[in-house]
Amino acid sequence: MSTTTRPPGPTPTPREVSTTDPDAVGAGPHAGTGRRHLGSRVAAVGGALVAAAAAAVSGLATLGTSPTWVYLPLLAGIGVALGMLALTRFAGFVYLLLLTRTGLDLLKLSGPAAGNTNTNTAAARGLDPSTLVGLLVIVAGTLWLIAQYSRPADPSPGGRPPASRLRVAWIALIVAAVLSLFGSQNPLVSLIGITRLLAVAVMFLVLEQLVRDAKSVRTAIAVAFGSLVIPLTYTAFGFASGHPAADVKSSFVRITGPFTQSTTFARYLAFLIVFGVAILPYVKGRARVALVGGLSLSSVFLLLTLTRGALLATVLGLLAVVVLQRRWKLLLGLGAAGLLALTLVPGLGSRLDAVTQERAVGQAPTSNSLEWRLSYWAETLPLADRQPVNGIGYDMTQYKTDVAKQPHNDFIKAYVETGILGLGAYLYLCWQIVVIGLRAVRRTVVGTWGRAVAAGYLACAGMFVLQSVAANVISSVVVLWYLAVFAAAALAVTRLPEVAGPVRRSRAPRAATPDLVPSVSDTLEKP
Repeated sequence: MSTTTRPPGPTPTPREVSTTDPDAVGAGPHAGTGRRHLGSRVAAVGGALVAAAAAAVSGLATLGTSPTWVYLPLLAGIGVALGMLALTRFAGFVYLLLLTRTGLDLLKLSGPAAGNTNTNTAAARGLDPSTLVGLLVIVAGTLWLIAQYSRPADPSPGGRPPASRLRVAWIALIVAAVLSLFGSQNPLVSLIGITRLLAVAVMFLVLEQLVRDAKSVRTAIAVAFGSLVIPLTYTAFGFASGHPAADVKSSFVRITGPFTQSTTFARYLAFLIVFGVAILPYVKGRARVALVGGLSLSSVFLLLTLTRGALLATVLGLLAVVVLQRRWKLLLGLGAAGLLALTLVPGLGSRLDAVTQERAVGQAPTSNSLEWRLSYWAETLPLADRQPVNGIGYDMTQYKTDVAKQPHNDFIKAYVETGILGLGAYLYLCWQIVVIGLRAVRRTVVGTWGRAVAAGYLACAGMFVLQSVAANVISSVVVLWYLAVFAAAALAVTRLPEVAGPVRRSRAPRAATPDLVPSVSDTLEKP
Protein backbone atom coordinates (compact mmCIF):
# COMPACT_ATOMS: atom_id res chain seq x y z
CA MET A 1 0.00 0.00 0.00
CA SER A 2 1.56 3.20 -1.17
CA THR A 3 1.37 6.48 0.64
CA THR A 4 1.56 9.96 -0.78
CA THR A 5 3.96 12.34 0.89
CA ARG A 6 3.47 16.08 0.76
CA PRO A 7 6.38 17.94 -0.87
CA PRO A 8 8.21 20.33 1.39
CA GLY A 9 6.76 23.80 1.50
CA PRO A 10 4.28 25.97 3.35
CA THR A 11 0.99 24.45 4.42
CA PRO A 12 -1.85 25.51 2.12
CA THR A 13 -3.95 28.25 3.63
CA PRO A 14 -7.56 29.13 2.95
CA ARG A 15 -8.24 31.25 -0.06
CA GLU A 16 -7.20 34.84 0.46
CA VAL A 17 -9.01 37.96 -0.51
CA SER A 18 -7.45 39.67 -3.49
CA THR A 19 -6.54 43.30 -2.92
CA THR A 20 -5.22 43.95 -6.37
CA ASP A 21 -8.16 42.90 -8.55
CA PRO A 22 -10.39 45.95 -8.98
CA ASP A 23 -13.27 43.74 -10.11
CA ALA A 24 -13.13 41.46 -7.08
CA VAL A 25 -14.85 42.40 -3.84
CA GLY A 26 -14.28 39.77 -1.20
CA ALA A 27 -13.26 37.02 -3.65
CA GLY A 28 -9.96 35.19 -3.90
CA PRO A 29 -7.78 35.52 -6.97
CA HIS A 30 -8.89 32.12 -8.29
CA ALA A 31 -11.94 31.22 -6.28
CA GLY A 32 -14.23 33.65 -8.03
CA THR A 33 -12.95 33.04 -11.55
CA GLY A 34 -15.64 30.53 -12.46
CA ARG A 35 -18.37 32.62 -10.92
CA ARG A 36 -17.18 35.74 -12.69
CA HIS A 37 -16.99 33.95 -16.03
CA LEU A 38 -20.51 32.63 -15.52
CA GLY A 39 -21.67 36.07 -14.48
CA SER A 40 -20.11 37.56 -17.60
CA ARG A 41 -21.96 35.10 -19.81
CA VAL A 42 -25.24 35.74 -18.04
CA ALA A 43 -24.69 39.49 -18.30
CA ALA A 44 -23.85 39.25 -21.99
CA VAL A 45 -26.89 37.11 -22.85
CA GLY A 46 -29.22 39.08 -20.63
CA GLY A 47 -27.94 42.38 -21.94
CA ALA A 48 -28.38 41.25 -25.53
CA LEU A 49 -31.97 40.13 -24.86
CA VAL A 50 -32.86 43.34 -23.07
CA ALA A 51 -31.25 45.45 -25.79
CA ALA A 52 -33.11 43.51 -28.48
CA ALA A 53 -36.44 43.94 -26.70
CA ALA A 54 -35.80 47.63 -26.14
CA ALA A 55 -34.85 48.08 -29.78
CA ALA A 56 -38.11 46.43 -30.83
CA VAL A 57 -40.18 48.70 -28.59
CA SER A 58 -38.18 51.70 -29.75
CA GLY A 59 -38.85 50.76 -33.36
CA LEU A 60 -42.58 50.59 -32.70
CA ALA A 61 -42.38 53.98 -31.03
CA THR A 62 -41.10 55.54 -34.25
CA LEU A 63 -44.71 55.50 -35.42
CA GLY A 64 -45.24 58.42 -33.07
CA THR A 65 -43.86 61.92 -33.35
CA SER A 66 -41.93 62.43 -30.12
CA PRO A 67 -38.23 61.48 -30.20
CA THR A 68 -38.42 60.86 -26.46
CA TRP A 69 -40.49 57.71 -26.93
CA VAL A 70 -38.04 56.53 -29.56
CA TYR A 71 -34.97 56.93 -27.36
CA LEU A 72 -36.24 55.98 -23.90
CA PRO A 73 -36.86 52.24 -24.47
CA LEU A 74 -33.50 51.84 -26.14
CA LEU A 75 -31.73 53.83 -23.42
CA ALA A 76 -33.45 51.78 -20.71
CA GLY A 77 -32.24 48.55 -22.31
CA ILE A 78 -28.71 49.86 -22.65
CA GLY A 79 -28.81 51.03 -19.03
CA VAL A 80 -29.79 47.57 -17.80
CA ALA A 81 -27.01 45.98 -19.87
CA LEU A 82 -24.48 48.47 -18.48
CA GLY A 83 -25.68 47.77 -14.97
CA MET A 84 -25.08 44.05 -15.47
CA LEU A 85 -21.62 44.81 -16.79
CA ALA A 86 -20.87 47.00 -13.77
CA LEU A 87 -21.79 44.13 -11.44
CA THR A 88 -19.53 41.61 -13.18
CA ARG A 89 -16.71 43.63 -14.73
CA PHE A 90 -16.52 47.06 -13.12
CA ALA A 91 -13.26 48.05 -14.82
CA GLY A 92 -14.72 47.05 -18.19
CA PHE A 93 -17.83 49.09 -17.37
CA VAL A 94 -15.77 52.22 -16.68
CA TYR A 95 -13.58 51.81 -19.75
CA LEU A 96 -16.60 51.16 -21.98
CA LEU A 97 -18.20 54.41 -20.81
CA LEU A 98 -14.97 56.32 -21.42
CA LEU A 99 -14.70 54.78 -24.87
CA THR A 100 -18.23 55.72 -25.93
CA ARG A 101 -18.99 58.88 -23.90
CA THR A 102 -18.03 61.10 -26.83
CA GLY A 103 -21.03 59.83 -28.81
CA LEU A 104 -23.76 60.26 -26.19
CA ASP A 105 -24.55 63.86 -27.13
CA LEU A 106 -25.77 62.65 -30.52
CA LEU A 107 -28.87 61.41 -28.66
CA LYS A 108 -29.27 64.54 -26.56
CA LEU A 109 -32.87 65.74 -26.14
CA SER A 110 -32.14 69.18 -24.66
CA GLY A 111 -30.25 72.09 -26.15
CA PRO A 112 -26.77 73.36 -25.26
CA ALA A 113 -26.19 73.83 -21.55
CA ALA A 114 -25.30 77.44 -22.11
CA GLY A 115 -28.05 78.09 -24.59
CA ASN A 116 -31.52 79.55 -24.31
CA THR A 117 -33.67 78.20 -21.50
CA ASN A 118 -36.42 77.32 -23.97
CA THR A 119 -34.23 74.45 -25.24
CA ASN A 120 -32.93 73.63 -21.78
CA THR A 121 -35.96 72.53 -19.76
CA ALA A 122 -35.49 70.39 -16.69
CA ALA A 123 -37.49 67.54 -18.20
CA ALA A 124 -35.39 67.47 -21.36
CA ARG A 125 -32.08 67.65 -19.49
CA GLY A 126 -33.20 64.99 -17.03
CA LEU A 127 -33.87 62.54 -19.87
CA ASP A 128 -30.61 63.21 -21.70
CA PRO A 129 -28.54 60.03 -22.15
CA SER A 130 -25.57 61.81 -20.56
CA THR A 131 -27.62 62.52 -17.42
CA LEU A 132 -28.89 58.94 -17.21
CA VAL A 133 -25.39 57.56 -17.69
CA GLY A 134 -24.21 59.95 -14.99
CA LEU A 135 -26.77 58.48 -12.58
CA LEU A 136 -25.52 54.99 -13.40
CA VAL A 137 -21.93 56.08 -12.75
CA ILE A 138 -22.94 57.60 -9.41
CA VAL A 139 -24.71 54.46 -8.19
CA ALA A 140 -22.25 51.85 -9.46
CA GLY A 141 -19.19 53.96 -8.69
CA THR A 142 -20.30 54.75 -5.14
CA LEU A 143 -20.92 51.08 -4.33
CA TRP A 144 -17.54 50.12 -5.77
CA LEU A 145 -15.78 52.89 -3.85
CA ILE A 146 -17.38 51.78 -0.58
CA ALA A 147 -15.98 48.31 -1.17
CA GLN A 148 -12.54 49.72 -1.98
CA TYR A 149 -12.38 52.07 1.00
CA SER A 150 -13.33 49.22 3.34
CA ARG A 151 -9.87 47.73 2.72
CA PRO A 152 -6.69 49.15 4.22
CA ALA A 153 -4.68 51.39 1.93
CA ASP A 154 -1.58 49.85 0.36
CA PRO A 155 0.79 52.40 -1.25
CA SER A 156 2.81 49.69 -3.02
CA PRO A 157 2.29 49.27 -6.80
CA GLY A 158 -0.84 47.24 -7.43
CA GLY A 159 -2.24 47.80 -3.93
CA ARG A 160 -5.16 50.05 -3.07
CA PRO A 161 -3.75 53.56 -3.24
CA PRO A 162 -4.53 55.97 -0.43
CA ALA A 163 -7.11 58.60 -1.33
CA SER A 164 -5.67 61.95 -2.34
CA ARG A 165 -6.80 65.34 -1.13
CA LEU A 166 -8.64 65.68 -4.42
CA ARG A 167 -11.37 63.56 -2.84
CA VAL A 168 -11.82 66.15 -0.09
CA ALA A 169 -11.96 68.95 -2.67
CA TRP A 170 -14.67 67.22 -4.70
CA ILE A 171 -16.73 66.40 -1.61
CA ALA A 172 -16.49 70.02 -0.46
CA LEU A 173 -17.68 71.30 -3.84
CA ILE A 174 -20.57 68.82 -3.97
CA VAL A 175 -21.66 69.78 -0.44
CA ALA A 176 -21.59 73.48 -1.39
CA ALA A 177 -23.65 72.73 -4.50
CA VAL A 178 -26.22 70.81 -2.44
CA LEU A 179 -26.49 73.69 0.04
CA SER A 180 -27.22 76.01 -2.89
CA LEU A 181 -30.53 74.15 -3.37
CA PHE A 182 -31.93 76.14 -0.43
CA GLY A 183 -31.54 79.34 -2.46
CA SER A 184 -32.64 77.99 -5.83
CA GLN A 185 -35.94 79.13 -7.32
CA ASN A 186 -35.99 75.99 -9.47
CA PRO A 187 -34.54 73.16 -7.35
CA LEU A 188 -35.12 70.54 -10.06
CA VAL A 189 -32.86 72.39 -12.49
CA SER A 190 -30.18 72.77 -9.83
CA LEU A 191 -30.51 69.12 -8.80
CA ILE A 192 -29.93 67.93 -12.37
CA GLY A 193 -26.83 70.11 -12.61
CA ILE A 194 -25.55 68.79 -9.27
CA THR A 195 -26.11 65.24 -10.50
CA ARG A 196 -23.92 65.88 -13.53
CA LEU A 197 -21.25 67.44 -11.32
CA LEU A 198 -21.43 64.49 -8.93
CA ALA A 199 -20.91 62.09 -11.83
CA VAL A 200 -17.66 63.90 -12.64
CA ALA A 201 -16.54 63.71 -9.01
CA VAL A 202 -17.31 59.98 -8.79
CA MET A 203 -15.41 59.34 -12.03
CA PHE A 204 -12.37 61.16 -10.62
CA LEU A 205 -12.47 59.11 -7.41
CA VAL A 206 -13.11 55.80 -9.21
CA LEU A 207 -10.21 56.27 -11.61
CA GLU A 208 -7.95 57.29 -8.74
CA GLN A 209 -8.52 53.81 -7.25
CA LEU A 210 -8.82 51.87 -10.52
CA VAL A 211 -5.61 53.11 -12.16
CA ARG A 212 -3.02 51.75 -9.77
CA ASP A 213 -0.17 50.06 -11.70
CA ALA A 214 1.73 50.27 -14.98
CA LYS A 215 -0.73 48.06 -16.85
CA SER A 216 -3.81 50.00 -15.76
CA VAL A 217 -2.07 53.29 -16.61
CA ARG A 218 -1.47 52.10 -20.16
CA THR A 219 -5.00 50.73 -20.45
CA ALA A 220 -6.67 53.91 -19.22
CA ILE A 221 -4.62 56.12 -21.54
CA ALA A 222 -5.29 53.83 -24.50
CA VAL A 223 -9.04 53.95 -23.77
CA ALA A 224 -8.98 57.75 -23.53
CA PHE A 225 -7.42 58.04 -26.97
CA GLY A 226 -9.71 55.31 -28.27
CA SER A 227 -12.57 57.70 -27.52
CA LEU A 228 -11.32 59.80 -30.45
CA VAL A 229 -12.71 57.24 -32.90
CA ILE A 230 -16.33 58.39 -32.61
CA PRO A 231 -15.83 62.18 -32.90
CA LEU A 232 -13.15 61.98 -35.59
CA THR A 233 -15.10 59.47 -37.69
CA TYR A 234 -18.36 61.38 -37.30
CA THR A 235 -16.78 64.71 -38.24
CA ALA A 236 -14.79 63.28 -41.15
CA PHE A 237 -17.92 61.62 -42.52
CA GLY A 238 -19.73 64.95 -42.23
CA PHE A 239 -17.09 66.68 -44.33
CA ALA A 240 -17.11 63.83 -46.83
CA SER A 241 -20.87 64.18 -47.23
CA GLY A 242 -20.61 67.96 -47.51
CA HIS A 243 -22.63 68.66 -44.36
CA PRO A 244 -20.43 68.65 -41.26
CA ALA A 245 -22.15 69.37 -37.96
CA ALA A 246 -21.55 73.03 -37.16
CA ASP A 247 -23.03 76.07 -35.48
CA VAL A 248 -23.04 79.61 -36.85
CA LYS A 249 -22.18 82.61 -34.71
CA SER A 250 -22.14 85.94 -36.48
CA SER A 251 -20.27 85.27 -39.72
CA PHE A 252 -18.29 82.31 -38.33
CA VAL A 253 -19.06 78.67 -39.04
CA ARG A 254 -17.64 76.47 -36.27
CA ILE A 255 -17.72 72.67 -36.39
CA THR A 256 -19.21 70.91 -33.37
CA GLY A 257 -18.42 67.26 -34.03
CA PRO A 258 -20.79 64.91 -32.15
CA PHE A 259 -21.24 67.48 -29.37
CA THR A 260 -23.85 70.22 -29.09
CA GLN A 261 -21.31 73.05 -29.00
CA SER A 262 -18.07 73.77 -30.78
CA THR A 263 -16.49 74.85 -27.48
CA THR A 264 -17.00 71.40 -25.95
CA PHE A 265 -15.49 69.73 -29.00
CA ALA A 266 -12.53 72.11 -28.89
CA ARG A 267 -11.77 71.57 -25.19
CA TYR A 268 -11.95 67.82 -25.58
CA LEU A 269 -9.57 67.87 -28.55
CA ALA A 270 -7.22 70.29 -26.77
CA PHE A 271 -6.70 67.96 -23.80
CA LEU A 272 -6.14 64.92 -26.02
CA ILE A 273 -3.72 66.77 -28.32
CA VAL A 274 -1.52 68.12 -25.53
CA PHE A 275 -1.36 64.84 -23.61
CA GLY A 276 -0.84 62.90 -26.84
CA VAL A 277 2.12 65.06 -27.86
CA ALA A 278 3.65 64.49 -24.41
CA ILE A 279 3.53 60.68 -24.60
CA LEU A 280 4.19 60.36 -28.36
CA PRO A 281 7.96 59.61 -28.05
CA TYR A 282 7.15 56.54 -25.93
CA VAL A 283 4.46 55.03 -28.15
CA LYS A 284 5.78 52.48 -30.63
CA GLY A 285 4.60 50.34 -33.52
CA ARG A 286 1.08 50.47 -34.90
CA ALA A 287 -0.14 52.42 -31.89
CA ARG A 288 2.25 55.23 -32.79
CA VAL A 289 0.91 55.38 -36.34
CA ALA A 290 -2.65 55.50 -35.02
CA LEU A 291 -1.76 58.17 -32.46
CA VAL A 292 -0.01 60.38 -35.02
CA GLY A 293 -2.99 60.10 -37.36
CA GLY A 294 -5.44 60.87 -34.59
CA LEU A 295 -3.47 63.86 -33.34
CA SER A 296 -3.10 65.26 -36.86
CA LEU A 297 -6.81 65.01 -37.62
CA SER A 298 -7.67 66.34 -34.16
CA SER A 299 -5.46 69.38 -34.75
CA VAL A 300 -7.24 70.19 -38.00
CA PHE A 301 -10.67 69.86 -36.40
CA LEU A 302 -9.57 71.93 -33.40
CA LEU A 303 -8.63 74.78 -35.70
CA LEU A 304 -11.98 74.51 -37.49
CA THR A 305 -13.87 74.94 -34.21
CA LEU A 306 -12.52 78.52 -34.15
CA THR A 307 -12.58 78.39 -30.33
CA ARG A 308 -10.06 80.98 -29.18
CA GLY A 309 -9.85 79.89 -25.55
CA ALA A 310 -9.11 76.28 -26.46
CA LEU A 311 -6.61 77.31 -29.13
CA LEU A 312 -4.73 79.57 -26.72
CA ALA A 313 -4.79 76.90 -24.01
CA THR A 314 -3.45 74.32 -26.48
CA VAL A 315 -0.53 76.53 -27.46
CA LEU A 316 0.36 77.22 -23.82
CA GLY A 317 -0.08 73.56 -22.94
CA LEU A 318 2.28 72.47 -25.69
CA LEU A 319 4.83 75.04 -24.55
CA ALA A 320 4.59 73.58 -21.05
CA VAL A 321 5.25 70.11 -22.48
CA VAL A 322 8.31 71.46 -24.30
CA VAL A 323 9.74 72.91 -21.09
CA LEU A 324 8.88 70.00 -18.79
CA GLN A 325 10.26 67.40 -21.20
CA ARG A 326 13.04 69.62 -22.62
CA ARG A 327 11.97 68.91 -26.18
CA TRP A 328 13.23 72.19 -27.61
CA LYS A 329 13.06 71.01 -31.22
CA LEU A 330 9.30 70.87 -30.86
CA LEU A 331 9.23 74.68 -30.80
CA LEU A 332 10.09 74.82 -34.49
CA GLY A 333 7.22 72.51 -35.33
CA LEU A 334 4.80 74.56 -33.26
CA GLY A 335 5.85 77.78 -34.96
CA ALA A 336 5.50 76.30 -38.43
CA ALA A 337 2.11 74.79 -37.58
CA GLY A 338 0.86 78.13 -36.29
CA LEU A 339 1.84 79.97 -39.47
CA LEU A 340 0.22 77.32 -41.65
CA ALA A 341 -2.96 77.47 -39.59
CA LEU A 342 -3.29 81.24 -39.94
CA THR A 343 -2.68 80.94 -43.67
CA LEU A 344 -4.82 77.93 -44.56
CA VAL A 345 -7.72 77.86 -42.09
CA PRO A 346 -10.51 80.16 -43.30
CA GLY A 347 -11.82 82.57 -40.69
CA LEU A 348 -9.18 81.80 -38.06
CA GLY A 349 -7.46 85.18 -38.26
CA SER A 350 -10.78 87.03 -38.18
CA ARG A 351 -11.95 84.95 -35.26
CA LEU A 352 -8.85 85.83 -33.25
CA ASP A 353 -9.30 89.50 -34.10
CA ALA A 354 -12.85 89.37 -32.74
CA VAL A 355 -11.51 89.53 -29.18
CA THR A 356 -11.20 93.29 -29.55
CA GLN A 357 -12.76 93.98 -32.94
CA GLU A 358 -16.05 95.87 -33.14
CA ARG A 359 -18.19 93.15 -34.67
CA ALA A 360 -20.93 90.85 -33.49
CA VAL A 361 -19.80 87.70 -31.79
CA GLY A 362 -22.42 85.24 -30.58
CA GLN A 363 -24.98 87.18 -28.60
CA ALA A 364 -22.87 90.30 -28.27
CA PRO A 365 -24.11 92.22 -31.33
CA THR A 366 -22.85 95.64 -30.34
CA SER A 367 -19.55 94.89 -28.69
CA ASN A 368 -16.43 92.81 -28.94
CA SER A 369 -16.03 89.48 -27.17
CA LEU A 370 -13.86 90.70 -24.30
CA GLU A 371 -16.06 93.71 -23.62
CA TRP A 372 -19.17 91.52 -23.66
CA ARG A 373 -17.68 89.14 -21.10
CA LEU A 374 -16.69 91.95 -18.76
CA SER A 375 -20.16 93.45 -19.07
CA TYR A 376 -21.87 90.11 -18.46
CA TRP A 377 -19.71 89.36 -15.43
CA ALA A 378 -20.67 92.74 -13.98
CA GLU A 379 -24.31 91.82 -14.56
CA THR A 380 -24.12 88.36 -12.98
CA LEU A 381 -22.07 89.14 -9.86
CA PRO A 382 -24.85 91.14 -8.10
CA LEU A 383 -27.17 88.11 -8.39
CA ALA A 384 -25.48 86.65 -5.31
CA ASP A 385 -25.97 89.74 -3.13
CA ARG A 386 -29.08 88.34 -1.43
CA GLN A 387 -27.52 84.94 -0.73
CA PRO A 388 -23.74 85.37 -0.62
CA VAL A 389 -23.11 82.31 1.56
CA ASN A 390 -24.80 79.53 -0.43
CA GLY A 391 -25.62 81.30 -3.71
CA ILE A 392 -28.69 81.43 -5.94
CA GLY A 393 -28.66 77.74 -6.82
CA TYR A 394 -26.43 75.61 -9.03
CA ASP A 395 -26.97 76.19 -12.77
CA MET A 396 -29.42 79.04 -12.13
CA THR A 397 -27.50 81.96 -13.68
CA GLN A 398 -28.81 81.30 -17.18
CA TYR A 399 -32.36 81.47 -15.79
CA LYS A 400 -31.72 84.85 -14.17
CA THR A 401 -30.32 86.88 -17.08
CA ASP A 402 -31.86 88.22 -20.28
CA VAL A 403 -29.38 86.47 -22.59
CA ALA A 404 -29.96 83.13 -20.80
CA LYS A 405 -26.31 82.15 -20.71
CA GLN A 406 -23.95 80.76 -18.10
CA PRO A 407 -21.37 83.16 -16.62
CA HIS A 408 -18.49 82.19 -18.96
CA ASN A 409 -16.25 82.17 -15.88
CA ASP A 410 -16.23 79.18 -13.55
CA PHE A 411 -14.99 81.20 -10.59
CA ILE A 412 -17.86 83.67 -10.94
CA LYS A 413 -20.23 80.74 -11.51
CA ALA A 414 -19.03 79.14 -8.28
CA TYR A 415 -19.56 82.35 -6.29
CA VAL A 416 -22.91 83.37 -7.79
CA GLU A 417 -24.50 79.92 -7.81
CA THR A 418 -22.94 78.28 -4.72
CA GLY A 419 -21.83 81.31 -2.70
CA ILE A 420 -18.66 81.88 -0.73
CA LEU A 421 -18.67 78.24 0.32
CA GLY A 422 -18.69 77.06 -3.28
CA LEU A 423 -16.04 79.54 -4.39
CA GLY A 424 -13.68 78.38 -1.65
CA ALA A 425 -14.31 74.75 -2.55
CA TYR A 426 -13.74 75.39 -6.25
CA LEU A 427 -10.48 77.25 -5.60
CA TYR A 428 -9.30 74.34 -3.46
CA LEU A 429 -10.32 71.89 -6.21
CA CYS A 430 -8.34 73.79 -8.84
CA TRP A 431 -5.33 73.87 -6.54
CA GLN A 432 -5.46 70.13 -5.90
CA ILE A 433 -5.82 69.37 -9.61
CA VAL A 434 -2.63 71.33 -10.27
CA VAL A 435 -0.80 69.92 -7.22
CA ILE A 436 -1.19 66.38 -8.56
CA GLY A 437 0.72 67.39 -11.69
CA LEU A 438 3.40 69.28 -9.76
CA ARG A 439 4.08 66.30 -7.51
CA ALA A 440 4.19 63.92 -10.46
CA VAL A 441 6.74 66.11 -12.24
CA ARG A 442 8.92 66.31 -9.13
CA ARG A 443 8.84 62.54 -8.67
CA THR A 444 9.74 61.64 -12.27
CA VAL A 445 12.90 62.00 -14.33
CA VAL A 446 13.28 63.74 -17.69
CA GLY A 447 13.43 61.28 -20.55
CA THR A 448 11.17 58.63 -19.00
CA TRP A 449 7.63 57.47 -19.62
CA GLY A 450 6.67 58.67 -16.15
CA ARG A 451 7.78 62.24 -16.91
CA ALA A 452 5.81 62.14 -20.17
CA VAL A 453 2.61 61.26 -18.30
CA ALA A 454 3.34 63.83 -15.57
CA ALA A 455 4.15 66.61 -18.05
CA GLY A 456 1.09 65.88 -20.17
CA TYR A 457 -1.22 65.95 -17.18
CA LEU A 458 0.28 69.09 -15.61
CA ALA A 459 -0.13 70.89 -18.93
CA CYS A 460 -3.78 69.77 -19.11
CA ALA A 461 -4.36 70.85 -15.50
CA GLY A 462 -3.03 74.31 -16.31
CA MET A 463 -5.26 74.44 -19.38
CA PHE A 464 -8.28 73.58 -17.23
CA VAL A 465 -7.61 76.43 -14.81
CA LEU A 466 -6.80 78.89 -17.60
CA GLN A 467 -9.98 78.17 -19.55
CA SER A 468 -12.05 78.38 -16.36
CA VAL A 469 -11.30 82.11 -16.28
CA ALA A 470 -13.29 82.82 -19.45
CA ALA A 471 -15.42 79.73 -20.16
CA ASN A 472 -17.85 77.21 -18.66
CA VAL A 473 -15.39 74.35 -18.31
CA ILE A 474 -16.85 72.85 -15.13
CA SER A 475 -20.09 72.29 -17.07
CA SER A 476 -18.31 70.25 -19.77
CA VAL A 477 -18.81 66.85 -18.16
CA VAL A 478 -17.43 64.91 -21.10
CA VAL A 479 -14.21 66.94 -21.06
CA LEU A 480 -13.65 66.46 -17.34
CA TRP A 481 -13.97 62.68 -17.61
CA TYR A 482 -10.83 62.52 -19.73
CA LEU A 483 -9.02 64.98 -17.51
CA ALA A 484 -9.82 62.51 -14.72
CA VAL A 485 -8.10 59.73 -16.71
CA PHE A 486 -4.93 61.78 -17.03
CA ALA A 487 -5.05 62.78 -13.35
CA ALA A 488 -5.32 59.14 -12.29
CA ALA A 489 -2.40 58.22 -14.56
CA ALA A 490 -0.28 61.01 -13.06
CA LEU A 491 -1.09 59.82 -9.54
CA ALA A 492 -0.22 56.24 -10.46
CA VAL A 493 3.19 56.93 -12.02
CA THR A 494 4.40 58.54 -8.81
CA ARG A 495 3.90 55.16 -7.10
CA LEU A 496 5.77 53.12 -9.72
CA PRO A 497 9.47 52.72 -8.83
CA GLU A 498 10.41 51.89 -12.41
CA VAL A 499 9.19 55.24 -13.73
CA ALA A 500 9.51 57.53 -10.73
CA GLY A 501 12.74 58.76 -9.26
CA PRO A 502 13.91 60.87 -6.35
CA VAL A 503 13.49 64.61 -6.36
CA ARG A 504 16.45 66.06 -8.22
CA ARG A 505 17.47 69.70 -8.14
CA SER A 506 20.21 69.36 -10.71
CA ARG A 507 19.69 68.79 -14.39
CA ALA A 508 18.99 65.12 -15.04
CA PRO A 509 20.61 63.52 -18.09
CA ARG A 510 18.27 62.33 -20.81
CA ALA A 511 17.86 58.60 -20.51
CA ALA A 512 16.31 55.97 -22.69
CA THR A 513 12.95 54.56 -21.74
CA PRO A 514 13.52 51.82 -19.13
CA ASP A 515 12.79 48.31 -20.32
CA LEU A 516 10.62 47.81 -17.26
CA VAL A 517 8.08 50.32 -18.62
CA PRO A 518 6.23 48.99 -21.66
CA SER A 519 4.92 51.45 -24.20
CA VAL A 520 1.27 52.27 -24.80
CA SER A 521 1.44 50.16 -27.96
CA ASP A 522 1.59 47.02 -25.79
CA THR A 523 -1.95 47.70 -24.68
CA LEU A 524 -3.25 47.91 -28.22
CA GLU A 525 -1.13 45.19 -29.83
CA LYS A 526 -1.49 42.44 -27.21
CA PRO A 527 -4.44 40.11 -27.81
